[in-house]
Amino acid sequence: MFDTLTDRLQDVFKRLRGKGKLTERDVDEALREVRMALLEADVNFKVVKDFVARIRERAVGGEVLESLSPAQQVIKIVHEELVAMLGTASRIDLGSGTPTVIMLVGLQGSGKTTTAGKLALQLRKSGQRPLLVAADMQRPAAVQQLITLGRQIDIPVYSESAGAPPDICQRALGRARELASTVVILDTAGRLHVDDALMEELSAIKSRINPREVLLVADAMTGQDAVRVAEEFHRRLALTGLILTKLDGDARGGAALSIRAVTGVPIKYICVGEKLDAIEQFHPDRLAGRILGMGDVLSLIERAQESLDQKQAAGMEKKLRSGTYDLEDFLQQLQQVKRMGPLSQLLEMVPGFRSAVKQLPAEALDDRQLRRVEAIISSMTRAERRDPSIIDGSRRRRIARGSGTQPADVNQLLNQFRQAQKLVRQMTNARGRGTPFGLFG
Repeated sequence: MFDTLTDRLQDVFKRLRGKGKLTERDVDEALREVRMALLEADVNFKVVKDFVARIRERAVGGEVLESLSPAQQVIKIVHEELVAMLGTASRIDLGSGTPTVIMLVGLQGSGKTTTAGKLALQLRKSGQRPLLVAADMQRPAAVQQLITLGRQIDIPVYSESAGAPPDICQRALGRARELASTVVILDTAGRLHVDDALMEELSAIKSRINPREVLLVADAMTGQDAVRVAEEFHRRLALTGLILTKLDGDARGGAALSIRAVTGVPIKYICVGEKLDAIEQFHPDRLAGRILGMGDVLSLIERAQESLDQKQAAGMEKKLRSGTYDLEDFLQQLQQVKRMGPLSQLLEMVPGFRSAVKQLPAEALDDRQLRRVEAIISSMTRAERRDPSIIDGSRRRRIARGSGTQPADVNQLLNQFRQAQKLVRQMTNARGRGTPFGLFG
């Protein structure tokens, strides 16, 4: 997420730190680099101009030039102005009456249908009872796609084989009341571009259903097009919020920074992966921290709390302290960490880890490596997982055949596990408490 922009900004800040005391010329040179980095990341020109002007106004005053740590002051100002650009955190307005209607709009290909499923799953986790409505009668297989998503996450879907979308949405409301659903999510039709036919259909649904939220699902990878699309949808439908998709696949990410500043519409969620749980409530300060390479510990902790079993974590800590941690425990912990998301994404949330992550070989952060380790351990007998010392040459060959790997891969895993056990014992003896996995426990 924002890889290119983050790297450029970190280079600027590194040069500032190396100067010690700063002059006005130093600040101007740094801001010229910041401006270029933002423009190359596809941030809107006017947004960049205003952003840099605000930073300079603060940075050339006594707040920075007379500071004992001027570079840190500049970074602090950039972070604060970035947060201001991204706006304030804004939650979905669920209102007091039921059911609350959330209307998703956007262009074809923005990930609207998948986002509907992600949003439904997120709302169910918070105690809501969602109903998904297949109101996209334009795109072939859109209705079936939503039905399939609903089955995967065990959330009901209202659909009809044919009909006018405003009528379908109206009947879906009746069905929601029968099911005692608290939230109705309308997956509406999109086009390859904004046109009158699309807007008239969406306007008809909005006037008939009167949704509490009208959320634009925008593809961050489309750059400035996403900003123009958002402006047009807001002008025609009076959007109440934005959901930005595909942030995990965009090395530039400029649309995420521009879209809120240009439209004034708050970003409510960001999608950071393909899995149905890869959606996060938007927090401008956390995103600003990620962009500046400062990590995002709060989001990491929230993912851990959602994904990890606290009782298992407590039991794991006892095993680590007593030295009885074995490959069964390792496999269990590996499976829990996998549920939190891609390993590279998790490590970049840890402050100071970004530069270390970039130095690791690509295969070290490849999730396929985790799957290979999981396959090897799963091919072992329970006795072998609990006491790896019994694994001799013939057992290694059998485990390798069963996991589709080579005996050398099994050897490598066993050596790494022995080193990890040794490290755990050293840390436990030295500190008398805590574990390397304390963050997750």
